Amino acid sequence: MVTISHMVHKLVDEKIYLQEAIGKGIASYGSVAKQLKPEIEKELKKEVAHYAIVAALRRYAEKLNNRFKEIKFSPDNSEVNLKTNIIDINVLKTPSLFDKLKRIYDVINFDNGDILHMIYGRNTVSIVTNERYKKQICDFLQYEKILGVDENLVALSFSINKDLVNTPGVLFQIVRNFAWETINIREIISIDLEMTFIVEEKDAITGYKALKRLIIE
Repeated sequence: MVTISHMVHKLVDEKIYLQEAIGKGIASYGSVAKQLKPEIEKELKKEVAHYAIVAALRRYAEKLNNRFKEIKFSPDNSEVNLKTNIIDINVLKTPSLFDKLKRIYDVINFDNGDILHMIYGRNTVSIVTNERYKKQICDFLQYEKILGVDENLVALSFSINKDLVNTPGVLFQIVRNFAWETINIREIISIDLEMTFIVEEKDAITGYKALKRLIIE
């Protein structure tokens, strides 16, 4: 039988930010109950007391409390780096493409701190690198189907402590900060202890600050 408690769990779980706020004890139970009341009454087909929803929220909050403990990023192990003038080239995956992709590595000056990431999807490959290599790469791919070239991007890199590699929720906590700032993430690249987020140039400073806030001095 569907109960108030079942409905509270279902509705809260459908809203991840609300779930987190309740789990951390920063949400007003009264306000949340008022918001959920119409949906619960519609599902149960009867009037429901406000205090009953509040009570169900309090009980659920106790279960959520351990799920949403803040992950601490120490300045000793975490840092933020920003690279500007990044491009993202999206090309259709074909049998002839892979030999051409190998040639790209020869032109990238890694000693100068330049970057190259290749992200393989089901049907396409994304090439993320510095804008200065755009012409050379497009020349390599001249007989391939280039689906798009996104410019005016930046790469925001965030390094973490190796102890956090197997900790659930690390990526969620980082990405959440971008979501609060309404920053659209174009690509996420994860390598060992470093995560790189490709975002638009207009979001560079806001995104940098969002990541810096995660590091507890």
